[in-house]
Amino acid sequence: MPEDAAGLPDVDSARETAVVRELGLRNGADQVVWGSLTQIGKKFSIDVKTMDPAAEEPPKVLVVKGEGIENLLGAVKKLGDDLTLTIFKRDKITEVTVSGNKRIETDAIKRIFQTAPGDVYSAKKLSEDLKKIYQMGYFEDVRVETQEGPGGKIVVFKVQEKPTIRKIQFKGNRKFNEKELMENLDIRTGAILNIFRLRNNLKRIEDLYKGKNYHTVQVSYEIEDLKNNQADVQFIIQEGEKIKIKTIRFEGNTVFTNNELKKVIKTSEKGLFSFITSSGELDKEKLTQDVAGLSAFYQNNGYLYAKVGEPNVEYAGEWIYVSFKIYEGPRFKVGKVAILGDVILSEDEMKKQLKIDQEPFFSREIVRNDVLSLTDLYTDQGYAYAEISPKIEEDSKNLVVDITYSIRKGKQVAFEKILISGNKKTRDKVIRRELQVYEREIYSGQLLKRSIRNLFRLEYFDDVKVQTLPGSSDETMVLKIDVTERSTGAFSVGAGYSSEDDLFAMASITQRNLFGRGQLATLEAHVGGTSDRYNISFTEPWLFDIPLSSGFDLYRWRKDYDTYDKDSAGGVLRSSYPVYRDTRFYLSYTYEIVNIENIEEDAPSSLKELEGQNIQSSVAASLRYDSRNRLFNTTEGSDHLIGVEYAGLGGDIGFTKYTGKLSRYFPLFKGTVGFLHLKGGYVRENQDGKLPDYERFYLGGINSLRGFKWRTVSPVDEEGNLIGGDKFIQLNAEYQIPLFKEAGIMGLLFFDAGNAYNNNENIDLGNTRETAGFGFRWYSPVGPIRLEYGFILDRREDEGSGRWEFSISTGF
Repeated sequence: MPEDAAGLPDVDSARETAVVRELGLRNGADQVVWGSLTQIGKKFSIDVKTMDPAAEEPPKVLVVKGEGIENLLGAVKKLGDDLTLTIFKRDKITEVTVSGNKRIETDAIKRIFQTAPGDVYSAKKLSEDLKKIYQMGYFEDVRVETQEGPGGKIVVFKVQEKPTIRKIQFKGNRKFNEKELMENLDIRTGAILNIFRLRNNLKRIEDLYKGKNYHTVQVSYEIEDLKNNQADVQFIIQEGEKIKIKTIRFEGNTVFTNNELKKVIKTSEKGLFSFITSSGELDKEKLTQDVAGLSAFYQNNGYLYAKVGEPNVEYAGEWIYVSFKIYEGPRFKVGKVAILGDVILSEDEMKKQLKIDQEPFFSREIVRNDVLSLTDLYTDQGYAYAEISPKIEEDSKNLVVDITYSIRKGKQVAFEKILISGNKKTRDKVIRRELQVYEREIYSGQLLKRSIRNLFRLEYFDDVKVQTLPGSSDETMVLKIDVTERSTGAFSVGAGYSSEDDLFAMASITQRNLFGRGQLATLEAHVGGTSDRYNISFTEPWLFDIPLSSGFDLYRWRKDYDTYDKDSAGGVLRSSYPVYRDTRFYLSYTYEIVNIENIEEDAPSSLKELEGQNIQSSVAASLRYDSRNRLFNTTEGSDHLIGVEYAGLGGDIGFTKYTGKLSRYFPLFKGTVGFLHLKGGYVRENQDGKLPDYERFYLGGINSLRGFKWRTVSPVDEEGNLIGGDKFIQLNAEYQIPLFKEAGIMGLLFFDAGNAYNNNENIDLGNTRETAGFGFRWYSPVGPIRLEYGFILDRREDEGSGRWEFSISTGF
């Protein structure tokens, strides 16, 4: 016999009621509930009956219908509420309203609370809803009232809105003006006064000040109530003094000194150049990084169990004191080192790739570098998916660590396709010709890195992203290169002052990627107090689709020297070709007509011989090695050059000039960069020509000895005239500090030394002029701008103490 959902026999209604009533009485139930669930297609119906078994009234019938099994749970809930109302005689809410709100929409308030028409009346739920409405922060007072209505209760939430903000003011602020403070807040005039948001803005102001080292700042607020339900808000700021870190201490360190550990962390004490650098500033994020950095430092020196506690920061008067607690633990030595798995070289050759077995103590950093070295070895052989897994086994009893490098080389992979994307202007071939990896050739990790570096050095792209995708087989891959182009054209007009030209005005049009072909074209004019320059330049970096760079320059240059004026016009044909990795050979031919005019009476006789028109026809050759990672704001790499110029291919000027330079950039700590530059030269007059004074060597100025006037370091004749040297030597050392990295602004400290010598003098390193100083550089849209001040260290009687230097140029 079939049964319904309650497990009862399918009998007539009267008989069913009698059976249920008997079961209820037998079990002492106050109420009995039974029913059924019926589903036809997607529709369902829940039919429930309930009654008091001791009463004579017939059962009450409740029916809830719906569609879709996903709505069944909601239907059951509604049925439960209806049963509560029926069985326990609870009140039902028939209407919910909100009153007293003028600016806050009713719907916005209703979305906050849970009480709704049809619910069972619940004082607890109403109390919770009151709290939620008050926590919105927009109301001074929130109350709830209930009224009896037809069929149930009417619930009314009565609210009293807070005033709107008429004015926001600040008192006591000196470091930040009102506009800067307002930009930091998330409240505005006309908005409703929200106490919770107001308190959050106190912290916003405090954080703004603490970011500028006002760590004792105190901020409070006052509210002035006005008519028409408005209010004025005033933030009262007690800035305090700007404080910096005076001392950084370490507790528990016995192996490394405080000074050694200070070099590891990014946080630093206030120093002599704090006004330029960020030394002495407290940055909570940096402190967190310092904890990780100290821990890594100890582990890289064999202290595997070293622990560094959270730093303690103490504010005392105008200073901050920071301390780190360190547990060093025992030091582990390097034990056995093994390489297992898919080896592609002999055991001795494989171990040459490792550094850890040459170290007395264990270092996680060296192990990571060994993994990278092995990975490079395998990827350069085409094993793009090679897996190198170091296994580290600690022997805490003997304080020894054994390291095993497990290698799974995978399959050798070739590039199936190289896809270029993101280049809306730059032609594909301009990008592809810079790549050192090619389709259908074996994968090479090192060549891929060089390819990316080459693309960045073009200065055409803000970003270059590389992605490798599976190819059509396990032995091929697809290389996808996505570039983000930057603007390569520039039109600039400006005026300024430089130590070389005095006041000047300039205008230029430059396109570094002409028509997307990678060609460079420049048209510029520079008019100054002592010089005028006009130049047209064009360069094709890949002539005939080979890496033969070729171009020309046409120029006109007028320059007023102390004892004469020089007016020159000419042209240059130039080319270069790569001869080895990062090395190019340069060749150029120059034809120039020079007019020497307005020669002073006390000028050197060698200069008077040049009065009038002079023709110079010369050829120059040089070899340059350039491995800089970037052409501007360089952080690592070298730039070396050796060259010779021969003048005498016709014309009346004849000389041979030899020059050379060695430059090296190397990253130091905390993003700073060191730079060393050594330069020298020698020039001699040819038998059938003249060596003009302006082709001799002069030092002084922003590109040689900063602090000296331009071209004032030179040998002199018997009358004291500067005549230029036949040889020179120059040394420049810089310490470069990133100030605003994203904006391309850096500071620097420098030392310069050098001198120029006559033909009858030898280069004497004990007889050099020396300067030192500081400066700022900005890689601006119009080019690299330099502002530097040099102090003369070996000052003589007729010399100043130093001078500012300004230039728009790339530097050495």
